[in-house]
Amino acid sequence: MDSFVRLLNALLMIAIPLILAPWFIRRMRVSWRLFAIGAVTFIASQVLHIPFNLWILNPLLDRLSSSGLQANMMIALTAISAGLSAGVFEESARYLVYRLWLRNERSWEQALMFGLGHGGIEAILLGLLALIAFFQAVALRGADLSSMVTAEQLPLVSAGLQEYWSAPWTMAMLGAVERASAVCLHLGLAVFVWRAVVRRSVGWLALAVGWHALANAATLIIFQQWGAYIAEGFIAILAGIGLFIAFASRRAAPDVQIAPDSDKGPSLHPIQRADDMQELTTQELDESRFMD
Repeated sequence: MDSFVRLLNALLMIAIPLILAPWFIRRMRVSWRLFAIGAVTFIASQVLHIPFNLWILNPLLDRLSSSGLQANMMIALTAISAGLSAGVFEESARYLVYRLWLRNERSWEQALMFGLGHGGIEAILLGLLALIAFFQAVALRGADLSSMVTAEQLPLVSAGLQEYWSAPWTMAMLGAVERASAVCLHLGLAVFVWRAVVRRSVGWLALAVGWHALANAATLIIFQQWGAYIAEGFIAILAGIGLFIAFASRRAAPDVQIAPDSDKGPSLHPIQRADDMQELTTQELDESRFMD
C-alpha cells in the first residue's frame, strides 16, 4: 500500500496536464502548439530565474541571516523575496511571449491553453523527479546502506528514507494535490497576463506578478507555521479565486469563428456577430479588440 500510494502520487503529477490538454483541445478548439509554447515559456523563464536565485538572491539572504535577524523575520523575508522572484521571472516571460510570439493567438481560450502548458510542464517535470525518488527509495528500502554510502552520509540517508516511508498516505499524496492547484493557478495567471496584453494594462501584469508572489510566499510561511495541509488548502483557495477572476474575464474575449485546417489544426479568427454589434458601445469595442 505504501509503495502504491507513492507511485500513484508521482503518476498523477505527470498525468494531470496530459489529461486536461486533450479535453481543452476538444472543448475549446485550441492546439497542442499553445501547450508546447507554454511549456517552453516556463523552461525559458527558469534559465534566468534559477541563476538569479543561486548567485544573487540566496547569497543576499545568507548575509541577512548572518546579520542577526530573528528566525520568523528571516522566514518571512525569504518567502517574500523568493515569491517575488518567481512572479517577476515567470510572468514577465509569459508577457514577452505574448508580445513577441503569440501576436495572432490572443483569445481567452488560447490564453488558458497557454497557461496549461506553463503549469503543466512544471507538473510533469516535478512528477518525473518524484518518480525517480520513488524508485530510488524502493531500491534502497531494506538494503545495507553502509555498503552504498559513506559513514558521513549514512545518518542523513537513513533519516531521509525513514521519513519517506513513514509519512501517512495523505501526506504522500500532497504532491499531486499541490500540482493540481498549481495548474489551476497558472490558468488564472495566464489570463491575467492576456488581459495585460490585449488591454495594454500594466495593472493586470502587476496583478499577475503579485498573485504569483503571494501564492509562493504565503504557502511557504503557512507551511512553516501550521503545516503542509493548511498550506495546500490555502494554495487551492488562492487558485480557485484566480480561476474565478479568469472566467469572469471571458466576456472580454471576442467571439471566434473556427476555420479547420487539415494540416495545422483549427485556426481562430476574431469576428463580431451583427446582433452583438448593435449592443456594444464604442468603449466596449475598444476594450475588447486585439491590440499588438
